[in-house]
Formats: sequence, C-alpha cells, structure tokens
Amino acid sequence: MNQLNELQMERLTSPQIKKLIDQGVKTAIVPTGAIEQHGPHLPLLMDSAHATYQGIEVAKLMGNVLVAPTIRIGFSEHHMKFSGTISYRRSTFKSICEDYCISLAQHGFNTICLFSCHGGNFPILKELESELNSLVGAKCQVIVFSEINSMYDSWRAVAEEWGGLGDRVGGHACIAETSITLAIHPDLVNLDKAESGYSGDIFKPGAYEKVLNEGLHEKASNGVIGDPTGSNTELGELCINAYTKELFKYFRTRISR
Repeated sequence: MNQLNELQMERLTSPQIKKLIDQGVKTAIVPTGAIEQHGPHLPLLMDSAHATYQGIEVAKLMGNVLVAPTIRIGFSEHHMKFSGTISYRRSTFKSICEDYCISLAQHGFNTICLFSCHGGNFPILKELESELNSLVGAKCQVIVFSEINSMYDSWRAVAEEWGGLGDRVGGHACIAETSITLAIHPDLVNLDKAESGYSGDIFKPGAYEKVLNEGLHEKASNGVIGDPTGSNTELGELCINAYTKELFKYFRTRISR
C-alpha cells in the first residue's frame, strides 16, 4: 500500500482528512497512554509519548492508516500515591474511548484500532470492545488489542536475546520502558537515579488485579517494577519494533473490511 506523508490526524486540516477518507484511507489507530509516575528516573509522559510513537510505527507498517490523537491520560488510580500522577476514573476513560470511536465512525472511518502502552488501561479496553462496536454501528468495526502479556512477553524475549536481560523486564520503569524512553526522549531520562524495584511477577494470575486494587506503592515504594539497569537506546528500538509487530499482526488478522 502507498504510505501517507503525514500519519497524525491532528497535524492535518479537516479538508485533508476528508479527502483521504474519500480516497479510501478508512482505518484509524487510537493509541492510549497515561500521565503517571515512572520511578525516580523517568518522566510522567513515558506511556503517552510511547503510545504516540508506537501508533505511528504501526501505521507505517499497516499503510493507508491515520493515527488519532493519543488519549494521553488513562486509568492510573493505582499510582496515585506518587506525586504528579493524573488518573481518569474508569467510567471517564471508557466514555472518552466511546466518544473517540463515535466521532471517527461519524467521519467515515470503517475500522478503528485501539491499543495501550499503559498497563492500567488494558482491563478496561478488554471489556469495551463489544460495547464500542455496538455504538459505532454496522458500518464500522472496532478492534481492541487487550493482550497485556503479549506486550511484556515481546519485551522480555527481546531483552533476553539482546543481552540475557529478560528478567529485568518487570513492566514499569524497568529496562524495557527505560530503554524505550531513551530511544524516544533521551533528554528526559536520568539514568543516575535509576534503581531496581519490585522483582516479583505482577502478571501471574491474580497479582495484577491486586496491584490495581491496592496500589503500586504496596509492591514498590520507589514506583519501579523490574530493573532498569543496563537500559540502552538500541534495546529500546528493538522493544518498540517487537510491539509494533505484535500490534500489526493482531490488527491485520482481525480486520474484516
């Protein structure tokens, strides 16, 4: 497929978007992220900056796709003990996703692909797919990537192959997320303050739900899950590429239009 020169909807004019839709560009990607603490060494924007970058990379691979503005704030209630975190309520995050999809469908997009770069959004997105499809009508298909383990497993595999460091991928401000931020915003990473945090597996059955209910501070007083030691720009690029492939494969497999 032909690649578009500009993939981000918010950087285009309304007439430009209408022309692209009329020409057959009818798939929109909706990235979701968060504005929340990421330990003592990463900025609050980590998940949202990652989501925007990730959405563009997926769009490049898919072709003839536009990327909607990232939903920058997500469900981060379990991070609220850490200063600066901003969280939507579950109901607010759901409503925003609904309004995004209704708006995009109304303009003529017939496929809408949602994904997240923030763990807290995944359970809500998983519950939403059926509801979103009922809201947009029969002429539009909403596809939600809600396989949180696929994202982290892809990072672990990459880190292990790259340097035998798969065990440092914990899921939050770890070697993967720190490396990704180094690849996207190296000026915002303070490696001098990077430190390991909770080393247990929060994605085993029941563990992640407990973190969401009780708060991350109960597991990690420094807000880190995993170990950022050894973070590297090259590894960050590899992690981004790995998640890009996971998302591309999932969306392409499920697109029916």
